[in-house]
Amino acid sequence: MKQYAFLVFLFLICISCNKELSFDNETFKKKTSLPCNKDCPYILIDIPIAKNSGIVADSINKKVYSVVKEIVYFEEKPLKSSDYTTLASSFIASYEEMHKKFPSETYGWEAKIVGNIEFQSEQILNIKIDHYTFTGGAHGYQGFRSLLFDPKTGKTIFNDQIFKNQKQFKAFAEKEFRLKYNIPEKANINATGLMFENDQFQLPQNIFYTEEGLLLYYNSYEAASYAEGAKEILFPYDKVRPYLRYQ
Repeated sequence: MKQYAFLVFLFLICISCNKELSFDNETFKKKTSLPCNKDCPYILIDIPIAKNSGIVADSINKKVYSVVKEIVYFEEKPLKSSDYTTLASSFIASYEEMHKKFPSETYGWEAKIVGNIEFQSEQILNIKIDHYTFTGGAHGYQGFRSLLFDPKTGKTIFNDQIFKNQKQFKAFAEKEFRLKYNIPEKANINATGLMFENDQFQLPQNIFYTEEGLLLYYNSYEAASYAEGAKEILFPYDKVRPYLRYQ
């Protein structure tokens, strides 16, 4: 009887292990079939796929896919499929359709999407998406996206949920931001050439949990011009722990 109970115990442990959330990166590539001499349009998507954890994994995968689609899907009609192979094909199809209309003006389209697990704890999971797209014009666009999840439920954690009191953290962050970028305390936040909306400091759209600390990351155009590039400020956890709800 004892041996039977022990075997049942081991079986339950194995089931529990099998349901533990894990990730495998999968890669999807597509290249145009139209003739091209150089800079042939292509797309590469290398993204972490959640495994083993049922509805938790499904919730995370759906959110990650929706963000990648937001970056690379340009068609007017909704994309009914929810797989990356079709998404990659749609990017190339958009190029080929545009090329037929403007053969002398479309060249060199590319998209590169690379995701990784930036941080993971019992309380929070942070997936970072590094993306670059070029669809014509003077230059492409490169940026980072931060996706925060509850690893137990798979639900998205929004930026305003990170903090115990977002208003207090924002006031603290602005002081530190001004110190880093040499903006006098009483001067307008845009006095040194920044581009905050309504001349008011704002927290960025993308906040990262990293091994080194909490990173506030402003992509190009979010707080400064393209020429100025991205702006960022990193806070060691010891400095911001009192403000954080998730650690």
